[in-house]
Amino acid sequence: MLFHDIRGTASALPSNLKGAAMLTIAAALLTVMTVIIKLLGSDLHIMQILFMRQVFMTAIVAPQILRDFPGSLETTRPGLQVLRVACALVAMTCGFTAVIHLPLADATALGFAKSFFITIFAIFILAESVGPRRWLAVAAGFLGVAVMMQPGTDSFSYYGLMALAGAAGAGLVMVLIRLMSRTERPITILSWQAVGVGLATAGPAIYFWQWPTPGEWMLLIGLGAISYVAQMSNIMAYKWGEASLLASLDYVRLLYATFFGWWLFASLPGINTWIGAGIIVVSSIYMVWREAKHHQELTRSPHGRGYTT
Repeated sequence: MLFHDIRGTASALPSNLKGAAMLTIAAALLTVMTVIIKLLGSDLHIMQILFMRQVFMTAIVAPQILRDFPGSLETTRPGLQVLRVACALVAMTCGFTAVIHLPLADATALGFAKSFFITIFAIFILAESVGPRRWLAVAAGFLGVAVMMQPGTDSFSYYGLMALAGAAGAGLVMVLIRLMSRTERPITILSWQAVGVGLATAGPAIYFWQWPTPGEWMLLIGLGAISYVAQMSNIMAYKWGEASLLASLDYVRLLYATFFGWWLFASLPGINTWIGAGIIVVSSIYMVWREAKHHQELTRSPHGRGYTT
């Protein structure tokens, strides 16, 4: 009875409010996911973490894949499917390595550079039109990245470059999904991702394998489950709310990352992180606003938000 009342109350809420609430939940779960990766990375190799995450996530979506198997793997664009898997592997390997070695807020903020790479790749791959104002926003965003990374100083870390490479890989993944969705079924894209990333990480995972402790097994299982729920929450958010509004709210993840970084790792962002992250967020939100004004979807697409890799 109580659950029925809750459902009834939720259904009566405005769509944007429901979408915003769900996106806030998704942002929190995505941050918890990065926290788990950071904890596991202190003892386990990144390839082992990626492989186990993929195994548990694939197990969750297996019924969808097997329902139409082997048809779920039939594709007219095998080259693009392989390229997408390769880019996803780069995005996860570089992005998660940065999460392990950088302060959580820094890695999160640098990951937002994905929006700028989406815009750049979409111009060349999707023939999207981008005006001078959004080019200026992209340039400002990369200025924010430079402020954070401080190249040429003692504060510079090569893990910052890995975070940037991860953002570029994730941006290319999103653009390739947009391209493939013109001819490929969603289940086909999902199936190639599940199988392809699993196979690609299996060999390195076995090579670097270190038997997890019971606590690490629990974290690995939680990582797979939370990753899946976070992605589904993100999808539901965009199903209910307006893309422009939700894309702007996605940056709440930086606040979550700052809190968890302070609470669990005794790490607070420095002044350069705050300034650089601020420039990145403002530039990204401006791009979202310009896209909405011109009825375009690049960075504000639901496939361009969240940690879908």
